[in-house]
Formats: sequence, structure tokens, C-alpha cells
Amino acid sequence: MSQIPNVTPMRTTAENQLLELFPSVRARLPGDAASREKAFGAFAEAGLPHRRVEAWKYTDLRALLREAAPLADGASAAALAVAGSSMGPIAALGGLIAIVDGQFAPTLSDLGALPTGVEVAGLADAMGAGHPLLSRLGASITADDAVLALNSALMSDGAVIRVPAGLKPSQPIVVRFARTGAEVRSTYTRVLLVVEDGASVTLVETHEGPAGVAHQDNTAVEILAGDGCVVNHVRLNASGGGGVDLSSLGVRLGADASFATLALATAPALTRHQVFLTFAGERSKASINGAALLHGRQHADTTLVVNHSVPHCESRELFKHVLDGESTGVFQGKIIVAPHAQKTDGKMMSQAVLLGDNATMNNKPELEIFADDVVCAHGATCGQLDDDLLFYLRARGLPKPDAEALMLQAFVGEALETVEDEAVRAVLESVVEAWLKARM
Repeated sequence: MSQIPNVTPMRTTAENQLLELFPSVRARLPGDAASREKAFGAFAEAGLPHRRVEAWKYTDLRALLREAAPLADGASAAALAVAGSSMGPIAALGGLIAIVDGQFAPTLSDLGALPTGVEVAGLADAMGAGHPLLSRLGASITADDAVLALNSALMSDGAVIRVPAGLKPSQPIVVRFARTGAEVRSTYTRVLLVVEDGASVTLVETHEGPAGVAHQDNTAVEILAGDGCVVNHVRLNASGGGGVDLSSLGVRLGADASFATLALATAPALTRHQVFLTFAGERSKASINGAALLHGRQHADTTLVVNHSVPHCESRELFKHVLDGESTGVFQGKIIVAPHAQKTDGKMMSQAVLLGDNATMNNKPELEIFADDVVCAHGATCGQLDDDLLFYLRARGLPKPDAEALMLQAFVGEALETVEDEAVRAVLESVVEAWLKARM
């Protein structure tokens, strides 16, 4: 009887480059080498995700990523000068933590504006010093995901943030990710936010970069919220039109906690934002929202998994896509209700407006319910702008581009209204207005 030979899968150019990248930079990466080796082994076994991986069905990264960029060397003096000269409006909203070209930049940060009691450390320094909170790194993310494994293997810097129990600052904490230079480089960063019992905080991420430069970024943000916490999170991605942006948000909520997040994307050529949220305590609530404004051949993927592992919790998801040109939107949402998670209330909605015949929207909402006393629902809609309403606005003197912009602003505004901080919401609204103005 003949033996079946071992089958070695073919590697793409990008996969081979990533497999060569880790050994070449391993010596200069901070922290525990064993955990990095384990994470890299998981990536090496899985390879880049492709369409046969169900969670990546509509974003075949193996086909889309032709080459893997070298790891950024960190922020030079010139890069810091460039980043310092282009501060956006969000940077002035609160205490600022700057990460430039994948490296924590204390000289561009405004740590003095952070509320008294909030502790911040650069991730690389924290790893070198054995920071006690690093024992909780990875606690919010349980997904078996190759992109997350790659982040864990190659993360070079970021931030560790602690909000002590009972603290309720009025201003947000802003983490600014800035990219500089025309040379294509990759970054792998991680932010860990630990919010202790009874505390409240707003965390804002802003991602910026030069237009037309195909930077490759893999960012992971973990939020661990204790009992009775109120956490608001906003992510703004306007990082230049030519890049690849892979981001992961992991959230773990204690009992009687409240969490809200909104992600707004307007710029990268390819973006994938994945959310993994686990209810670890009863009577908690989560609101997960997003909006993507796409044109040309941009591709934006939002994939989320909400794990109701305990009873009496509520989740709400609302996502808006505006698709122009030949752009592609993807929404994959899954609500999982464990067998003992009775009295779960979960609702999920994805809505898309297609502005051209060549735009594409892929929706895949899912419910996995193993309990019987629950209220869960999902829905998805795709369509064009309402012709009757458009005619109504034009009949009152508005030119067609202005009428369309007004309707689209109202459409996206429903998602932006979930942001409680008025100053942050105003900045997001101005980003939407600028995108609509450019389209006009």
C-alpha cells in the first residue's frame, strides 16, 4: 500500500517575507521571547488568512497582501518633527499619548494633561521592567486569529494605561498613532487599558499618515473593565489612502459595566477592524457601532464577535457604510449566547448606501443561541438614496450634490450620535463633512 506524501502548502511572497521578518528582528523586540515564539508559531502554521477561513471569507488577505513591508525602525528625530507639526484636532481634546512609526513618543505626548491618578507607560519599557499589568495582556482576546498572532509575535511598542478604581476623569485619553515618511514600512503596536472597579473613562484612538503611502499597520487594543465601570471608546482611521490597516479590539467587561465604541474609517485602501467582546459579569451593557465612507477601490471589513457568557446582559450593534465608485464593504457580526446566559438581549443592524453600480456590500450577521430565555435579532439593508426624498430636497432649491450630502450626513449621523462626548463627536462630524465635500 503506497503512502500518501506529506503536502507542504505553497507560501505567497508576503507569507515568506513575514516568516523571514520575525527571526531577523527577534533580538531587538522587548519582553518574553517564549510567548513571542509561541505566537509566531501559531502564525507560521496558519499563514495569512484567506477566503476558506470563514471569518475572512470576504477579505482574502492572502490574495490582497502581495508583499509584506519591513518593520519600521522607530521614530527618528526628523519623523518626530514631522509628526509634531501635524497635530489634528483630536490631539487637543485630552491627555495625549503619541505613538510615532510604531514607537511610543513621550516628547510628543502630553502626559501632564492626563487626570491625576491615571498611569501610563510605554509598552516596550513596561516589558523591559516586568510591569505587573502585563500578566493580563491577551486576557480580552480569545480568538484564534492569525493577524492577532502576528501582532503578539512582532509588537514592538505601544502603551499600558491604568485607570484606578473610582476615578472619573472628565476629559478623554487620546492615543495618537502617526505615520511618517514615504518609505513603506510596517508597525505592530499594542495598547492595554485596565479600568478598575467603579471608574469611568473615554479612550480615543486617531490614526494618521501621509496620503498615498502604502504603510502596513497591525494594531491591537485591549480593554479590561472591572465591575461598575463606564468605558467609552472611539477609533478614527484617516491614515492615508494607500495603506493596509489591520486592527483588533478586545474587550472584557465585569458586572454592572457599560461600554460603548464607535469606529469611523475614511482613508485606507484596505482596512479590517475586528472586535471581540466578552461579558464576564452580569447586568452589563455594550454598544458597538461603526461607519465607513469609501470611494475608489477601497475595501473596509468590520467583523465582530460578541460573547454573552453570563446572564442578564445587553448588546447593541449598528454599522453604516457609504460606498462610492468600486469600493467594497464587509460586515460580519456574530452574537453568541451561552447555554446558561438567560435573559440576554442582543440586537444587531448593518445598513449600507451604494452610490454607484459597481460598489459592493457583503453582510453576514449571525446568531448562535444556546439559551431559551433570550431576546435576539439581527438585520441588514442595502440600497440607494431615496429618489423621492432627493427630489423633495432638489425641489426646494438644493443642487443634487448638496442634497445627496445632506442625506448621507443624516444617514451616518445616526451612528455618530452614539458618541457621548460632544467635543469628540464634533470632530467626527467634521471628518464626515470633509469627506462629503471632497465627493461633491
